[in-house]
Amino acid sequence: MAKRKKSALPAILAIALILIILATAVFYFYTKITDDINGKNQSNDTYTLVIQKSDFEYEVGQKLANNKMVCSDIVWTNWMSNHYPDFEYINGEYNMTASMSYEEIAEKLQNPDISHKAVKVCIPEGTNAMQIADILEKNGICKASDFLEVCKSTEGFDYDFLKTVPDSDLIAYKLEGFLFPATYDFAMNSEPRDIAEQMLDAFDYRITDDMEKFCTENDMSMFELITLVSVVQEEALGQNSAKNIASVFMNRLKKGSKLQSDVTYFYARDLRDDYGFSQKVYDAYYTYRCPGLPAGPISNSGSDIVDAVVNYPQTDYLYFFSDLQKEFHFAKDYNEFVQLQKKYPWK
Repeated sequence: MAKRKKSALPAILAIALILIILATAVFYFYTKITDDINGKNQSNDTYTLVIQKSDFEYEVGQKLANNKMVCSDIVWTNWMSNHYPDFEYINGEYNMTASMSYEEIAEKLQNPDISHKAVKVCIPEGTNAMQIADILEKNGICKASDFLEVCKSTEGFDYDFLKTVPDSDLIAYKLEGFLFPATYDFAMNSEPRDIAEQMLDAFDYRITDDMEKFCTENDMSMFELITLVSVVQEEALGQNSAKNIASVFMNRLKKGSKLQSDVTYFYARDLRDDYGFSQKVYDAYYTYRCPGLPAGPISNSGSDIVDAVVNYPQTDYLYFFSDLQKEFHFAKDYNEFVQLQKKYPWK
């Protein structure tokens, strides 16, 4: 008896069904992607995209996809590569919604709601915290008042040198002296704590064995060394004069004499008159009134002045002044000091 041939119809129907399912899926995903690209039939979800200088193109795509602004980071990246192959992402914050088309997102990414564009900012040697705060505000980095608020405390900063800062209400700005002066690339509209941390990092990187040796040999903390350096910074006109000025101040400290540095008056005055600090704080910084070093640093010094202080020469000098020609003169006692002032007019 002959075998009956199996019908091919079920297999054909199965294949047809699979093709229909595949076609439907392709059509579905094509429609979904097309709608996503065109911003149609999308949700009203919102998201603030933050682009930092360390972000690459694919990371931007991942942020958009993970927060449902685009359906896929791969689709977004391919679309951008085809439409804007030379696109440059700008650091900043962007408020967007899922209903935006890719074209609208691309346009948005050229106009941040809050810019974090990198700005080259120069902090000169000898600049104090108040002056740094003004520089930062003028360059759109952060508010001066917010930066100064951060400078009042060491809390939250993990640096060994800051552990040497006394817990005293007489210290106006506890980060003063450690905000290393240099040229930085700061992002606009940054958190002031982040800015302070960059400057503290720069200081930390420049701590030398000579600085630590000086502290050990002279029974000083790093805070006290930097306080001394800051006064020398403001008095000196360069590294050469700084060495002898440091010698004068070290000799006075060893004798238990007051430093009597005029530059501490100006800093103390500004704290009291312009920034609302008390008379007690003023007195603690003004070295004609307080014994020894002022309550804290009065400026932020560069490495050259630090080196001049830690390598100061051994002298008998106890007095100095600069004449009208900006030349410095040093004396071992008060009588010699008076005679030099008569010989070299100073005011």
